[in-house]
Amino acid sequence: MKCPKCQAVEAKVVESRDVSGGEATRRRRECLKCGTRYTTYERIERPNLVVVKRDGNRESFDRSKILAGIDKAAEKTSISAHDRAQIVSKIEKKVYETGEAEVPSTLIGELVMSELAKLDDVAYVRFASVYRHFTSIKGFERELSKMKERAEKVA
Repeated sequence: MKCPKCQAVEAKVVESRDVSGGEATRRRRECLKCGTRYTTYERIERPNLVVVKRDGNRESFDRSKILAGIDKAAEKTSISAHDRAQIVSKIEKKVYETGEAEVPSTLIGELVMSELAKLDDVAYVRFASVYRHFTSIKGFERELSKMKERAEKVA
């Protein structure tokens, strides 16, 4: 690691701490040549993960796309930005835990719906309506019926 000020490579670690729920390590370093302090982050390098779309196309896994979908569904609901980020982290962890190099987009969609159903019914229905491609009121009613059944089981 080079010092951002003098480009020297010799530095000592002053402080280390886990961040992002143990997914990364934050290190404060001090350059031994000029004394400048700077911060570095160490993360586990994950293998490239490919998402297989419904139409057969393949694209790289992108957590920001999941977050964007959740943000749209959770707009004007009680789900905080922190909760949304936590959902994405949970989903990312589950997807990597499959150990597969390629995962179907349907798995990701189901995981998102499962997490949203735990937090907010409105966000769940919004996401499900786009994800399931409802073409009629009947499909929408079936999804609402499933929600009612789950709510009755919990109560």
